[in-house]
Amino acid sequence: MLKVELLAITPAAERLIEDAGRTCYLSFDKVGEDSDKRFIRMIIKNGHHSVLEHASATFRILGGSRSFTHQIVRHRVASFSQQSQRYVDERDFQVVTPDSVAENPAALEIFNGVMEHCKDAYKKLKEMDIRKEDARFVLPNAVTSEIVITANFREWRHIIEMRTEKGAQWEIKKISGLILAELAKHAPTVFEDMI
Repeated sequence: MLKVELLAITPAAERLIEDAGRTCYLSFDKVGEDSDKRFIRMIIKNGHHSVLEHASATFRILGGSRSFTHQIVRHRVASFSQQSQRYVDERDFQVVTPDSVAENPAALEIFNGVMEHCKDAYKKLKEMDIRKEDARFVLPNAVTSEIVITANFREWRHIIEMRTEKGAQWEIKKISGLILAELAKHAPTVFEDMI
């Protein structure tokens, strides 16, 4: 089951962004009620996104596939800690089934058959005392993999923009949408233009 869990976020993130950004202009005299919102809207409009890097958020993603994690780790400004198939025993692995497969009985039969074959092959290799790091070579991209991701707000905006666009793959689009919804709760002004 897919789950996106916020583990940590910069406290008072929008105030911090304003404080850091006002350093650039030495405009601390303009700080007041809701000034952080006006300031953030201005810097986003003007493309001064580096100021957003002072705040960050960390998420744990559960139930996403290795296909998803192979896509998300391409965002090199973020930090990742992922479930290791080298050290974790995958004999009872779970999989993500694409809707297009689940909705087609013939496709689902093929998919499930391959997943069972991979699971059986992995178990047999382990019974032959093949190390996990070598047995994992038979695991499919559909296997779920837990991952923790930390990124600053500028990078989260970039990830969400890239991974929710029309041509994005359905799974990463769904996960990025869940991340956006959570970020918008905690830093609404930073992410309001993306909702």
